[in-house]
Amino acid sequence: MKIKCPKCDGIAHLADDFSFVRCDPCSLDMTYGEYVKIIAYKDSTYSDILGDYVGSTEGTKAGTLDDW
Repeated sequence: MKIKCPKCDGIAHLADDFSFVRCDPCSLDMTYGEYVKIIAYKDSTYSDILGDYVGSTEGTKAGTLDDW
């Protein structure tokens, strides 16, 4: 699948099993989890997607993206 590269804004490729993201022009190679964190950090529009992976925030404090 083609997705936006967070490093060069070109076209990156997402593996069919969502295991990695690669961009040949800028040599980007990372896991999909790392990709989600970077995209959420760069664009606040996508930061809500990280909340989808948390069952409950009761009893926890706010953290940074590094905590995810």
